[in-house]
Amino acid sequence: MKLYEITLKPQGAFGTPLKGDTVFGHFCWQAAHDPELLEGGLDRQISTYAEKPFAVFSSAFPKLGSNPSVYAVKRPDVPTPCGCREGSRKERVLLLKDHARKKWMLINGASRVTLSEAKFLTGEELVKYSATGSQSEEGVAVRKAEDSVSLSLQPHNTINRCTSTTGEGMFAPFLSPTFQYWSGLELAIFVLVDESATDIERVRIGLERIGAWGFGRDASTGLGRFLVSGHTPLNFPETQDADACLALAPSVPDHGCFKKVFYSPFIRFGKHGDVLATSRNPFKNPVIMADEGAVYVAGDRGVFEKPYVGKAVSGVSRAKPETVVQGYAPYLPIKLEK
Repeated sequence: MKLYEITLKPQGAFGTPLKGDTVFGHFCWQAAHDPELLEGGLDRQISTYAEKPFAVFSSAFPKLGSNPSVYAVKRPDVPTPCGCREGSRKERVLLLKDHARKKWMLINGASRVTLSEAKFLTGEELVKYSATGSQSEEGVAVRKAEDSVSLSLQPHNTINRCTSTTGEGMFAPFLSPTFQYWSGLELAIFVLVDESATDIERVRIGLERIGAWGFGRDASTGLGRFLVSGHTPLNFPETQDADACLALAPSVPDHGCFKKVFYSPFIRFGKHGDVLATSRNPFKNPVIMADEGAVYVAGDRGVFEKPYVGKAVSGVSRAKPETVVQGYAPYLPIKLEK
């Protein structure tokens, strides 16, 4: 497989976070409508996805510079750093609180990360760090759970055709939260591509179409629009001194491959999109995943032979039994603290 970075430019608010498994699902729908995106079509590639994935997408991360490339990824879900275990009780508590606020970690390119030397930032510090971002907390990117600000609420109305207006119960107006990135911010998605199944140009075409029609919830109201501004081939990071893998998308840990896995649980309450969104049963079975930022501690050097961690998940849909969930994730090799 080959590794690429695809750069996106958000064009407005989003209703659904750009997580790797959801990006994969959107791309699969593009391939379902355009068989030319995958060799032999989607059905052929999905049938072997558990053994040989044709593409593995990361979640989208802020891209803060291009020469050299600097990215902000979710802070690794590892135990408390050693520095927070020293000093008086008051000092330890203050250090822990300060550390808990720093939800982001800066990386220079797709390279190996030494955890003890990494730079961690809060959401406000991340905005100030960006050369193109606002210098205030207003406009900070994405979700409240990641030290960020939800910028707006999207109103929804359901009209009662008997009264030609809204009302109570199922006809009551309601609001749903949306989030927006600060002006000028670019996002980076890392994607692994099996070039016997597709290539980066076709993957880019699929993402361009997703961005034009809208990604995720409430795309019909204008949410989820983005432009694909470019793509860059990347070398795989060096793994020589690494002893763990930092997952860059939600993943499902495989059995027996790792000594330990540190992660924040993420439950994907999946729902079919496109034509199956209006089927009799559009909902998928929930999948418990390790959110991006999970740290897979290597049991042996063999784990670094593959450029991804995790496994595919099947059996999640009654409406379309062949449906799979991307339980894989690209990773960065990291060196943990002793």
